[in-house]
Amino acid sequence: AGFIKSPLSQKRLTQDSVELYCEAIGNPIPEIQWWFEGNEPNETYAQLWDGARQDRVKINATYNLHSTSTIYIANLTSDDSGMYECRASNDPDRNHLSKSPKVKWIRSQANVFVIERPDIKAHVTGVSGKLILTCNMTAPYPTIEGHEWMHGDKILQTDTESSSFTSYTIEGKMEEHSGVYECVYKGSPVIKGQVNISVSPQVMAYKKSEHGNEGDTGVLTCKNPSFPPVGSWVWYKNGQEVSAPIINGSGRYIIKSSGNKTELRILKLNIEEDTGDYHCNATNSYGFGGATVNLRVRSRLAALWPFLGIVAEVLVLVTIIFIYEKRRKPDEVLD
Repeated sequence: AGFIKSPLSQKRLTQDSVELYCEAIGNPIPEIQWWFEGNEPNETYAQLWDGARQDRVKINATYNLHSTSTIYIANLTSDDSGMYECRASNDPDRNHLSKSPKVKWIRSQANVFVIERPDIKAHVTGVSGKLILTCNMTAPYPTIEGHEWMHGDKILQTDTESSSFTSYTIEGKMEEHSGVYECVYKGSPVIKGQVNISVSPQVMAYKKSEHGNEGDTGVLTCKNPSFPPVGSWVWYKNGQEVSAPIINGSGRYIIKSSGNKTELRILKLNIEEDTGDYHCNATNSYGFGGATVNLRVRSRLAALWPFLGIVAEVLVLVTIIFIYEKRRKPDEVLD
């Protein structure tokens, strides 16, 4: 027996992908093949193989106790619409060029409809302290059953209207709400548009003031929570020219930057050389921004001063008590 476990009818948009899954059971274990018949009147079934259609077709098969096979088609076009057939057989003559197999191929089918992706015009407008995000889908498009607005995995707004136009309003400034937002048109298939709120880097220091002991490693960190991500980070110390930034690996400096975070490590801190303000500057396609971190380096003996102060206080207190007790002691009476 053989069957396709994926839905027997699927709708997809151009540039999307589709995956079909087939299983077959028999003894001996049957072979699985994939075949395709297009929607043209005179088109007949043609076998598909791994790497077909300019390497857009990927076929994976396993033969362990029973047969399983998956066909994956990427970057769909309208020519990918049609009937996909999973064929299974364990007859020894199944692939013979002249002999007919005694056991016929068992077949299971799934129909895939590839719909031309409609164009979605996305726009952001700032009006009196508000941001208005809009999406407008141009015809032709399938039936719309409602809308959703999303930011990451969070659903911001939902409705059941059938309009090709949808909007979402945010209270605040662009710098406070930058990121990637999605307008989702519910239906079959689901269609998504993307609205980007893009700003220059809004750089923040993890801590505005960092402390380190002489001889230890100092760590200064900056982050950028805004969109788009930072393209390049630059560190420099106050009093130095911006054109003479700190170079990673030079002297005692190590810089680690990844996307929206950067970290400056200073090895073997020195009180005279390393104390001061450090600036982290970020640049993206919309501009640049920066933040300042103050580094204070303490002597290794600094931790001893509170202890020595406590010891001194105890000694003074003991001395005062001793003198007081000595004075209040009555004089000895002579015989």
